[in-house]
Amino acid sequence: MELKPFNIGNVVVDPPAVLAPMAGYTDAAMRLLCREFHCGLAMTEVVTAEGLWRGSRPSLHLLETLPAEGPVGAHIYGREPSSMAAAAVVIEKLGRFDFIDINCGCPVRKMVRRGAGVAMMKEPERIGQIVSAVREAVSLPVTVKTRLGLSPNRHNVSEVAQAVEEAGGAAVFIHARYASHKHAGRPDWEALARVKRERSIPVVGNGGVEAAEDVWRMRAETGVDGVMIGRAAIGNPWIFEEVWRRSRGESIAQHSMAEHRAVIERHLERLIALVEKEQLWRRHGAMPAEQAAARLFRGHLFKYLCGWEGWGEVRRTLSSIQSRRDVMEAVDRVLTAQRETRRRSGAGPGVVTPTGRREAVRVPSGSEMRGAQAREERA
Repeated sequence: MELKPFNIGNVVVDPPAVLAPMAGYTDAAMRLLCREFHCGLAMTEVVTAEGLWRGSRPSLHLLETLPAEGPVGAHIYGREPSSMAAAAVVIEKLGRFDFIDINCGCPVRKMVRRGAGVAMMKEPERIGQIVSAVREAVSLPVTVKTRLGLSPNRHNVSEVAQAVEEAGGAAVFIHARYASHKHAGRPDWEALARVKRERSIPVVGNGGVEAAEDVWRMRAETGVDGVMIGRAAIGNPWIFEEVWRRSRGESIAQHSMAEHRAVIERHLERLIALVEKEQLWRRHGAMPAEQAAARLFRGHLFKYLCGWEGWGEVRRTLSSIQSRRDVMEAVDRVLTAQRETRRRSGAGPGVVTPTGRREAVRVPSGSEMRGAQAREERA
């Protein structure tokens, strides 16, 4: 059951279970929480390179980190080698990051319209130029996150991975779906296996990992060096602890409801602190940090509680959550209902066993959450 670590330059990824970057979710609060549960590596939310070298405060805020969350990479996007290199210099000077990752896989329309994100897959040679330019500008290892292609009839991940390696990239992260499929459909793990056979740099697979055992399944079926976990980690940092324990041959114990509550509260408090830092430079009239953080936390809360007894009521009233108190009262209502269900069924006290299928629930995207918050601020 042991999982062999891998390296990105001089960065050791152990265990080789990586938190995927997700806009609106993987800020420093979530990354540190996952690290505390033995996540091997994480990245920031995606940040515009142009915003960084221009000194944009919102862009720089996305690079906020917390002590002890490393190893962590700065995840950036753009299409001009010079701008990407300039942004990389800014990142290295911050002294917070272990590597720089270039986004060549995001299918969000705003990014694609600019010729960035997954649109970069149309130009593997440009991806290579960007990797080379960033490597020449900084001493940090450079990686690329990408997909299989724009669509099934435009499958060119092998060409992209080759361009990355030939330009000196330290690793490639591959979401085993096409841009046209976004997060839907069955991921093509065989494509991951082909790229792994073709390349000598580390290949990290992403897509279709819903539980800890899928980490071993992907490794066995594809031979990838590491496995990236995305939506399955939202509201469930324990997935990384399970991977870590299994890799050490340790038994897997379900956590208590008291721990579940404590982790939610810790996550929320860290998010509030991050937003307080953001409010120091935001325009006059911005909503209070606690209120803004509570709204941003709705997507996390949704996943922390979904599938539990009583979570349907929380789901229906999610938009009314405006404060720390609102969040924790919702948590307590669900945990109380869960305890009562277990008491009636004669189950043991306090052990977490959600009654529904967590993976069947659609997670609100980060852009949806931030858009809703912006609308509420204008209201």
